[in-house]
Amino acid sequence: MQNILFIMCDQLRADYLSCYGSAWLHTPHMDALAARGVTFTQAYVQSGVCGPSRMSFYSGRYPSSHGATWNFIPMPMSEVTLGDYLAQAGRSLHLAGKTHFEPSAEALTAWRTGAASRSAESLLQGGFEVICRHEGDLPTGKEDYRRYLESVGYSGDDPWLEHANSGRHPDGSCASGWEMRHAHLAAHIAEPHSETAYVSNAAIDFITSHQDEPWALHLSYIKPHWPYMAPAPYHDMYRRVEQPPIRRNRAAEANEHPVLAAYRSHDECRSFEREEVARHVRPAYMGLIRQIDDHLGRVMEALEKTGQMDRTLIVFTSDHGDFLGDYGFGEKELFHDVVQRVPLIVVDPSPGADATRGTREDRFAAAVDVVPTLLDALGLPAQSHRLEGRSLLPLLRGETVDDWRDCVFSELDYATRRARHVLKRSRDADCRGWMVRTADWKLVFWSGYRPQLFHLAGDPEEFFDLGDDPAFEQVRRSLSARLLAHQLSLKRRIAVDLDRIEAMTDNLPPGIHIGRW
Repeated sequence: MQNILFIMCDQLRADYLSCYGSAWLHTPHMDALAARGVTFTQAYVQSGVCGPSRMSFYSGRYPSSHGATWNFIPMPMSEVTLGDYLAQAGRSLHLAGKTHFEPSAEALTAWRTGAASRSAESLLQGGFEVICRHEGDLPTGKEDYRRYLESVGYSGDDPWLEHANSGRHPDGSCASGWEMRHAHLAAHIAEPHSETAYVSNAAIDFITSHQDEPWALHLSYIKPHWPYMAPAPYHDMYRRVEQPPIRRNRAAEANEHPVLAAYRSHDECRSFEREEVARHVRPAYMGLIRQIDDHLGRVMEALEKTGQMDRTLIVFTSDHGDFLGDYGFGEKELFHDVVQRVPLIVVDPSPGADATRGTREDRFAAAVDVVPTLLDALGLPAQSHRLEGRSLLPLLRGETVDDWRDCVFSELDYATRRARHVLKRSRDADCRGWMVRTADWKLVFWSGYRPQLFHLAGDPEEFFDLGDDPAFEQVRRSLSARLLAHQLSLKRRIAVDLDRIEAMTDNLPPGIHIGRW
């Protein structure tokens, strides 16, 4: 195995892929990947928010460990990413698309003063060597796509918004994609110039020009993340077809948890509370997914044409899902499966994985497993003193694994959200929640509030919160103990590796004699 292709979508729900059971949206190229590899049916992120989730994917560590608990909160300079690990082995991890990486103040200072031993890519780009970085309208990472749009004739103060993410009213005026009422309109951009096409083209050019050398590429799509604005013909491809049902049980919301109730004050929830909003937006979301699928086919074709498919390990996933009106919520963040469960398809080209091709793996997988999997596949050091996930390679190759995890964990820090003000919590309050999910149960521990508890075996849609039901006290105690054990197991001694620990064990420095008589 020579190459790594790590593909990530943004805000892509697993249940909108036909290989994950969608009856209303066909994704043939994602299905083809699933036929070549293993589809993990129970893959979960470590946060339902872009930034912290991606930092867990890139570092192999939980938000409680890497510290980037919300968007624009940087990881400390001491954290190491997949790109850094590859750089230690003399390889590069290239980027086409989005990362949401924010350099810390200490990293910026070290870079400016020349005091850092790590490269500028590592410090400023999260270990990525940038082909093109595209973060939409975020302060960092918008210039590459802007320059491209201007080069092909799109003008304006903000061509990303005015063209790629806005439509046009009948009178020709701009219909901003920030307003979801415009989701039925086509983006005012030719499809070949759209965001999805742009990063796909960059990936194809990279794959084609590097066919004679080993490479690693992170292809990171910003869609189907909002603004929910698709170019023609994808904008109305699904507007007159069946949509998935909206998950809602208003009677169950009578006992709603205080944090969830506070979230309903957010603008996106006020909008998606209305069923007609969800019905209006979902076709655009579906069109954006189909567009990604079509361009994914182009990327796979480039691998095939250049003879690289059989030597490239492919990971396809998403950083989190999207409520899209389910439970009356918009956006993501909270701990429902529609947000936390993501697609994860891994294609291992090695002959050892032939027996599992096209299979579905129901054991739990986690975002933190991606880094250890890729290091294992490349034969690089396991970095066990840092990494908090496990390599998926044994599952991909059909090996017997008796001690695989039976639960997954996720986290949320809502300190910067309106919900904190609604709850009248101070800025130094511990505004966090932690989830533990087993096959049958889900517990969410909220700092300062009662927990949530769902019996997934009997209530798979997570309608009925048993968090304050006395009959389930023992279940809550048991799951709380699992959560505590997980938190205590996180790896904070990261400055030395395990070989150094072994060398130090029962081995005093020369000339030191402690306790002799």
